[in-house]
Amino acid sequence: MMYKACLFDLDGVLVDTAIYHFQAWKNLGKQFGYELTEEQNEQLKGVSRVESLNKILDWANYTATQEEKSVWLIEKNEDYLRLISSMNPSEILPGVLSFLEQIKALGYKIALGSASKNAEIILDKTGLTPWFDLIIDGNKVSKSKPDPEVFLKGAEGLGIAPEECIVFEDAQAGVEAAKAGNMKAIGIGESETLFLADKIIPNFIGVKAAELLQF
Repeated sequence: MMYKACLFDLDGVLVDTAIYHFQAWKNLGKQFGYELTEEQNEQLKGVSRVESLNKILDWANYTATQEEKSVWLIEKNEDYLRLISSMNPSEILPGVLSFLEQIKALGYKIALGSASKNAEIILDKTGLTPWFDLIIDGNKVSKSKPDPEVFLKGAEGLGIAPEECIVFEDAQAGVEAAKAGNMKAIGIGESETLFLADKIIPNFIGVKAAELLQF
């Protein structure tokens, strides 16, 4: 099989914005007396903002009105935007630029498939935008991972069949989305959480694209 496209999640794969999400959710939780833990924050990776808030409210055993939720979602996003406003190219994860250079040279199309509605801002701040042929973010999809919508839209936008795409993900929900879309999945991180992936690497440091993308 000849693969033609690489689709990347953003947070935790290309850049690490999890710390900013964690801080913004923690700040919000304090409004109803709840302290979000790092372990719980791990479960919010790849999950939409609405679903993340619902999870936190469940953990806190707090029943919120729809009006409260709407206000809090806006507050959380504004806090997050404030936190990421100082992001710069130094926050690209190690090995990412080398890997992007390699796959571009090998002729792969490159797309982003992220639940983040702020993906374009982050790509712009970190200088990653020029690498991408297509950006599919939370503003262009209605379903969260593990639904494959974000990756299927990426494949469609690139004009490439799903089975010719390879997805890079750091979250279990993202790996499940890739597999549901009939794509190969390469997990970035720990095998304990990414065991459904076709291959797993800890990060992109020293990775040889030509070898990794052989299936």
